[in-house]
Amino acid sequence: MSDINIIGIDIGKNLFHLIAHDRKGNEIFRKKLNRAKSIQFLSTLEPTIIAMEACCGAHWLARKCQEFGHDVKLIPPQYVKPYVKTNKNDFIDADAIAEAAMRPKMRFVSPKSEQAQIGVLIRRIRSGYIRERTTCMNRIGSILLEFGLSFPRGYHHMKNLLQWLAEQKEPIPPMVIAEVTNLLDYYHLLNKWVAEQERKLDEINKDNDLMDLLQGIPGVGPMTASCCLSAVGEPKDFKNGRNFSAWIGLVPHQYSTGGKSKMLGISKRGNKELRELFVHAARSVMWRDKSAEHYFGSWLLELKRRKPFNVAVVALANKLARIAWAVMSNHKPFELRN
Repeated sequence: MSDINIIGIDIGKNLFHLIAHDRKGNEIFRKKLNRAKSIQFLSTLEPTIIAMEACCGAHWLARKCQEFGHDVKLIPPQYVKPYVKTNKNDFIDADAIAEAAMRPKMRFVSPKSEQAQIGVLIRRIRSGYIRERTTCMNRIGSILLEFGLSFPRGYHHMKNLLQWLAEQKEPIPPMVIAEVTNLLDYYHLLNKWVAEQERKLDEINKDNDLMDLLQGIPGVGPMTASCCLSAVGEPKDFKNGRNFSAWIGLVPHQYSTGGKSKMLGISKRGNKELRELFVHAARSVMWRDKSAEHYFGSWLLELKRRKPFNVAVVALANKLARIAWAVMSNHKPFELRN
């Protein structure tokens, strides 16, 4: 066991597949263990490098391995795939993980803290409630349309639904009214649950100074700030703000060959939720010319005149993401340049 340089682990729901390599890349052992025995085995090893894909359960296991003194390396799954040899099975995956982790230019993911994972969980549940709320609204609209009524779009119309129904001249069967009322009660319950999730996010981030610093960026609110804090384990994982923006997917997709450079649309890689929030933040700034000029000068207004609105929005979202990285890295507030 003293010759172990790195252990690659392929994580499963119940079984973990482990392969150990020495410094020359030769295999020392391979083991298939259940979850409990894997933790017990890792706790008995001398500190070494543990490599895993950054997938479901990886951050929890990474924290466990760090408690045992191991050096943990989490790799994005797309970077492991080129090292998978011949057919695919769990041991081959573990071997590929160990080999990929030893490449000198490999990129790694910092393990998330427990609080950051809780933040991700709360936001995902909130997003699910919002989707269900939209579905509930569409269901109400489709029911009424079946009986000759076209209910107006928008959340602000839902609070006056019953009054709107009473004002319609088209008669509606009592059972339909009862079903719509039940759906309306469910809609109000979803609103309550969404507000509760937002309260929980405020609670877990109330002692984090970066939460207030990030909200000092134009257009960035509590949801974008909390998403940054939970999605980014360590800002220093990114060399600069552009790398962070590229990780979100806000930079052009490049297809260059034969000495000819070709830039396409944004790559849309990485964290979809964070990219969406930064685009919404940019849109909120773009709608107000005075705010846009106050924070970003003539650059943004000229861009808005030269380019389509959505193109300018994405360009501003890119800039906001870079600013957010700088704030998280330096722990300093956003300041206007004179």
